[in-house]
Amino acid sequence: MHQRIKLFLVVAVIFIILFAIPALIVSPEDEQRTPLPEKVEPAEAEESAAKLAVPVLRHSGEVEEIDLEEYVTGVVASEMPASFEKEALKAQALAARTYVTRFLSHNEGPITDTTTHQVFKSKDELKEIWKDEYDWKIRVIEEAVYETKGEILTFEGKPITAAFFSTSNGWTENAKDYWEEDVPYLASVESKWDEQAAPGFHHEVTMPISEFEQKLGITLAEGEQGSILERTPGNRIKTVEIAGKTFSGREIRETLDLRSTDFEWVLQGDQVVIKTKGYGHGVGMSQYGANGMALAGSTYKEIVQHYFSGVELSSIDQAVPALLVKR
Repeated sequence: MHQRIKLFLVVAVIFIILFAIPALIVSPEDEQRTPLPEKVEPAEAEESAAKLAVPVLRHSGEVEEIDLEEYVTGVVASEMPASFEKEALKAQALAARTYVTRFLSHNEGPITDTTTHQVFKSKDELKEIWKDEYDWKIRVIEEAVYETKGEILTFEGKPITAAFFSTSNGWTENAKDYWEEDVPYLASVESKWDEQAAPGFHHEVTMPISEFEQKLGITLAEGEQGSILERTPGNRIKTVEIAGKTFSGREIRETLDLRSTDFEWVLQGDQVVIKTKGYGHGVGMSQYGANGMALAGSTYKEIVQHYFSGVELSSIDQAVPALLVKR
């Protein structure tokens, strides 16, 4: 009797083990079928963005179709130092991607690889420029581009004019005060980081009075200096009067090839000494300001939302689905 009970218990234990073990084992096949959204299923914006090719008119005269994210990498590498903080590089990537997205939405032809639009250089060209520094520089830029993949800046649901420039004078400029076009998200904001962050914040140029007169089409009376008539909210020159003639700050900057429209001048003997603050048109995102913000702990989202008032981050497929279909 006792032997039968023992035999029964042994059989029961074996039976339980046979049924229990499979429930505890997960085969590699089962593990692969486990949903892992963050790794296995990429965001829609990333999938869509990957399908978008950018027609680029190269300096050679040929048009090349370049993958969007590769194009953005080449622009960031050409427009911002790779030594900048990653959050600043990410902000630049967002601006570059937004700029080309808006361009393609409004134009049938290719975008140039020059300052007419955005400077772009291929990886082969960057290898020639960077030489031994290529590996680390391209790595940090590719990381910044990847971490913003598919993202653009929008205002009222549409891609913005993502203007950027090198260095502010402490403030950015209203679009209407430089381009004479009122763009609500391109409004003057403080950019206090530039003076500390930018090596070329202050600049000075000297030219003969004769050259100054010839370029501006004026004749200065002896001892005549001229005067500033009005400044913009961004503390740049709006209008000046020299030798009885009125100029806009932009006219003076472009005619005399100055770094910015925040300038002052003084006559010294037969020379004109012109001092400027900042570098660039001043509208949109200051690159050195962005790097200063990043060094102070700001994220790329905080950077772009500071320089572009009231904008939102959107995915390309949501903001411009027609562009993806067209291309």
